[in-house]
Amino acid sequence: MAANKGQSNKEQKERITPYSDEELEYFRSIILKKRKEAVRELESLQSTLEENMDNSSDESAYSFHMADAGTDAQEREKTYMLFNRTRKFINYLDNALERIDNKTYGICKVTGKKISKGRLEAVPHTQLSIEAKNKRK
Repeated sequence: MAANKGQSNKEQKERITPYSDEELEYFRSIILKKRKEAVRELESLQSTLEENMDNSSDESAYSFHMADAGTDAQEREKTYMLFNRTRKFINYLDNALERIDNKTYGICKVTGKKISKGRLEAVPHTQLSIEAKNKRK
């Protein structure tokens, strides 16, 4: 009986999205493109972080200057913050893909209303309608 209840909930979830399967595939393609770009950026940032770590262990006279050491540390911190932000963005995109698979994509988690197509095209991982986003400001 529990399996039937779970299946019933799953079927109910499948009916939540206001978008057709074709529209969901359109959004999937946007998300996958953004995800591919973000993964490339993440790899580049990781490479930069690794280079910075390798260079910080070099023992040149130039690297011992306090101002240069401070600048290097600041650059590493900035790169690390960008790395974390990009990783978080990829996670948001993955969650959006999951919502597409579950047919729960395109519904505002605050208002329960349909998120406009234009908003989803601009911010495909969003879970908030413009109305809900404006209320949060």
